[in-house]
Amino acid sequence: MSSAIPHSFRTLDLNLLRVFDEVMAERSLTRAAHNLALTQPAVSNALRRLREALGDELVRRHGHGIEPTPRALALWPSVREALRQLQAAIVPSAFVPQQANSTFVLAMADATAAELMGGLARELELQAPGVSLRVLPLTTRDPRKLLSEDSADIALGYFPAVLADLTARAQSGEAIPFEHQRLYSGEYVCVMRKGHPLAKRPISLQAYCAARHLLVSFSGRAYGFVDEALAAIGQQRRIVLTVNQFFTAGRVVVNSDLLTVLPRHFVPTTGMAHELVLHDLPFDVPPVQVHALWHRKRHQDSPHQWLRTQLQQVARQAFDCDMPTAHVPDNVIPANDIPT
Repeated sequence: MSSAIPHSFRTLDLNLLRVFDEVMAERSLTRAAHNLALTQPAVSNALRRLREALGDELVRRHGHGIEPTPRALALWPSVREALRQLQAAIVPSAFVPQQANSTFVLAMADATAAELMGGLARELELQAPGVSLRVLPLTTRDPRKLLSEDSADIALGYFPAVLADLTARAQSGEAIPFEHQRLYSGEYVCVMRKGHPLAKRPISLQAYCAARHLLVSFSGRAYGFVDEALAAIGQQRRIVLTVNQFFTAGRVVVNSDLLTVLPRHFVPTTGMAHELVLHDLPFDVPPVQVHALWHRKRHQDSPHQWLRTQLQQVARQAFDCDMPTAHVPDNVIPANDIPT
């Protein structure tokens, strides 16, 4: 690409900068076109015009996506911030909960839903009676595809690989198409029926490993963070049954001599707490960290911002603790949306 003198700013079509921002965020012409409700040829043509205006190639094809030039990487933060400020000035937040009739789709595990959905339903009744919610079962540790395809507005759970990837990409200067925020912390406990032979005293590591176990796995993977923790100390357990819901696990344990692992906060919501005995795990398992994760294209959407605020407030009330006010990456630790 020749280094021609750029056109005067007064003749530059600012719509080209919107296309540039979306292409840089998605690293894909196809996804950028979808987000902008344009055809891919239209996006390609906009990029061509911007290249001519700026005298730089801006992006090159790389594998199945594109790779930005150094000039594009340097330009993008300024363009993005300018567009954000322009949008805020032209289209100020206008979401009025009492008048809204929006529908939101949330993806989460049953343990998370049991703790948060009652409080969220109460807030909807009080603040936004016309707003509806749909809850989808969370079946993966990486819900980014679900969010990118608009199958869900927000995913709630523990996403260690996702957060690690987002952190690494941010540190290397790459685009980060997702946002996240920690909602609450919790812990896992060993759960058994009241009449279980191991119920009357704290369970030892040897007894725990010798017992028969039920695994909760939303993805179907028959190996969870408990097994990883045991392997780290040279131990293993025998899993004889795998299910995909915490509630199902509780019901099975009540009627068998299997042990399972459940979030402590979830047990009182099952209606089976009087039939269960909880023991601390006889090995170290760090506290859980549950996050809300959403696509960047929703970040400035005022209804979406309102929903995120309600989720944060409900989580704070449910767990009676101070929650962070920004999406700060946490250390990778076990939690309630992975196999246990």
